[in-house]
Formats: sequence, structure tokens, C-alpha cells
Amino acid sequence: MTDWRPDLSNSDKPRYLAIADAIADDIAAGKLVIGDRLPPQRKLAKRLDIDFTTVARGYVEAQKRGLIESKVGQGTFVRDKPRPRRSAQAFPPRPVDLSMNLPPEPDDPDLIARMQAGADYIMRDVVSLLRYQGFGGTQADKDAASSWLGRRALVPAQSRIFVSPGAHPALLGILSILAKPGEVVLCEAITYPGIRAIAAQLGITLVGLPMDDDGIEPQALTDACKKLKPKAIYLNPTLQNPTTLTIPDSRRREVVAIARRYKLPIVEDDAYGFIPEHGHGHAPFAAIAPDLTWHVAGLAKCIGAGLRAAYVVVPDTRSAWPFASALRAATVMASPLTVSLVTRWIEDGTADTMLRFIRAETSARQRLAAEILPKGSYRGDLLSFNIWVPLPEPWTRSAFVEHMRSTGVGVVASDAFVVSGSPPEAVRICLGGPINRPQVRSALEYTAHALAESPALASSFL
Repeated sequence: MTDWRPDLSNSDKPRYLAIADAIADDIAAGKLVIGDRLPPQRKLAKRLDIDFTTVARGYVEAQKRGLIESKVGQGTFVRDKPRPRRSAQAFPPRPVDLSMNLPPEPDDPDLIARMQAGADYIMRDVVSLLRYQGFGGTQADKDAASSWLGRRALVPAQSRIFVSPGAHPALLGILSILAKPGEVVLCEAITYPGIRAIAAQLGITLVGLPMDDDGIEPQALTDACKKLKPKAIYLNPTLQNPTTLTIPDSRRREVVAIARRYKLPIVEDDAYGFIPEHGHGHAPFAAIAPDLTWHVAGLAKCIGAGLRAAYVVVPDTRSAWPFASALRAATVMASPLTVSLVTRWIEDGTADTMLRFIRAETSARQRLAAEILPKGSYRGDLLSFNIWVPLPEPWTRSAFVEHMRSTGVGVVASDAFVVSGSPPEAVRICLGGPINRPQVRSALEYTAHALAESPALASSFL
């Protein structure tokens, strides 16, 4: 197919990457098939009115992805798909903690091959990746971070961006700056368990605020600011773990107005903020009030939980030094191997492909929940990895967790999420991770049966 002409007009990536993407897309669409010969590089450069070097880089990129191969004296051809590696024989099974809120794992051979190609690419420079690196990320890493954050309409100066070894150490560093032992930090009444552990470690008093269907109640926030003199408020505002609640824009602006009135820093844990498609999500607090907000964009939920990397945006350049100092003391640096892989996947489009898979598979699993579970029996979102289930009487959360233990899904009692007071009789059920869709269906059917029966009757069917 020497007359092949890619359409690069809809891509905002560098043109060499757009060429590689176009090759991949046309192979997937059947416009290019195994054995097709691509146009000579100079001929394609002239056809597209771009320079030869750009086309050459595009072909090299496609070759790195395993899409094409060059034969001396013959040209460049679409290659056969590489055979998948027999990793199951090479590595022993790794245990998975199903109680953690994990994204669905990719099972598409083409996507897995792309992921592997990224790993192979960075391993060519493995020796340098075993050295100590400058803190906060290399220039390439910060460029990738800027590109990724742009998906959330965030365009901070790179002097305010840091690459950290995951969201958890970033939150630890931020709260160690903002509050001393005994001082108050606010959060949602039902919140991410990690922030409870961090507050306990630092000796900070965590105070949960009452919530309605739009998030924390503004009057409760105002009252807490007056009475408790808090040092910060922590929020997980999009697809909140565990309730799946997303704070609407109107409530976000109410919260910002109150925070500004009382000079209250906002710690925004945007773990799930990248899951909604660009343009369909809600503005992050860091876009509404950048001068008040410490923004933590973890990659564990939007790419993979084993990627211990996060992008942190500090409120201003004055905050950069204390944050760098706190994080360096605790972690020295983010792993160069991990960060280089993330950077590569963002540069070559693999991260976007993974994100699209996660969205599609998560939506399919949530549709199963809507089909199988009694209407009104749970709270969920089409893009959340879990559902939040208030239990009908006479179920208790401990009895329900024990009953669900054999299903293969992670069920966690509300105790892990409640900041103070008596936990409600409710559980979080995770639908992501290594389990497949048929397993999710089976677990949801088991859940529906349990919700419809009394504990004693349900246990008789075990």
C-alpha cells in the first residue's frame, strides 16, 4: 500500500507520534494488513508536506511498538503480531489484595503488547535508571506530567509540578507541612482510609464533616472553620472512595468561597479525576482556586495500581521548597524505572489507550450492577470501580463481609472509611482488579441474593 496517506489533522501530539498512532489505528481498522508496504519515508514526507526527519522518527516509533519492520533494499512493511510472552511460566503467581479499589486489568493482547513495548524501550537505558536521579522528575518527566495534567485543564508552571513516588507519600508530605501534631484537618465524614492512616501517623486530629448528595455541607464547613481553626481540608472530590460521589461544580465553588474566606488550604486527592473523559468531568479545585490547592494526581487508579507515581501541583513557587524537602526526607526520589515507564506510556499514547480501556470496562461492570442488583439498593457511578451498599436489616456489616468472602470480589466494611462516630451498616464492594466480567456477574448475582434474604437464610445456601 505505497499510496497510504495518514490523516494527522485530529492529533495534538508531535507529528512523529501521530504517524505511529495512525499506523496503529489503520492496522486495527483493517486499512493496513500484514505484509502491506508503507510509502518510502521521503515520498510520505513530500505527500504530507513535512520534513523527512519527522517521518523517519514516526517509522522508528512504529517499529519500536512492533507494528512494522524494515527490510534492507525492500522497504518498510506491516509486520505480523508478535507472539505473546509466556509470562505465566516465567513468573510465579502474585497475590492480589482484593480489598483495595483497583481498576480493571487489561486483557487485550494488542494493548498488553504496547505496554510491554514501552517497558522494553526504557530497559535499553536500564543502567542509567539504576542511578540516583534529581528530585521531582527529569525534564522529560515534567513534560509528560504537563501533558497529562492538561487533560484536567491544568496548566501550572513546571516549577510547581513534582513527580512523587505515589499519592500516599505525597499526601504525607503535604500534611506534614500544613499541620502540626494535635492540629485539625477537615475531611468528608466518610473518606479514603489512607488519609486516616496518614493523620494518625502525624498525630493530626482528623475531623469529618457531614455530607449530603453533593458532598460536604457548606454550613458544616463554615462552622468548623469558626470553631476548630483547621489547618487544611482534604477532599477526594471525583468518584469519591468509597461513596462514588462526585462534587458538582456549584458545590465546589461554594467550598472554595468558604476556604478563601478562612484562608483554608485545600488538599485535592484527584485519584479518579482522569477517569471521566476530557470535557465531561468537573473542574478540579486546582483550576478553580490554584493559589489555595495542593493537587495530587495519582496514576494508580487511571493506569495501574502498581505504578507508584503521582504528579503533585503545589499552590505557588514558595510552597515548592518545603514540599520538596519533606518528600525528599521521606522517600529520596520517585523510582526512575517506574517514572520512565509512565513517561514513555504518556508520550507514545499507551496511557491514553489504557485509560480508554479502563473507562469502557468499568462502565460495562457498572451496567451489570444496574442489571442485577435491586434498584436503589446501592450507590454507584458508571465510571467508579466500586459500589457503596447500605445493608438492609437485619444484616450487619461484619456478617455480610464474611458471607461475601468466597465470591472473589473485595468487600470492605464501613468501619475503614468513617472518621468518627458509629459506622453505618454498609460495605464497599470492588468490581475491578484481576477478576473478569463473568466473575463480576457471578459475584453480583450472589450479592443480589444475599440482599434479598436474611443472614440466617442466606447462610443456609452456602
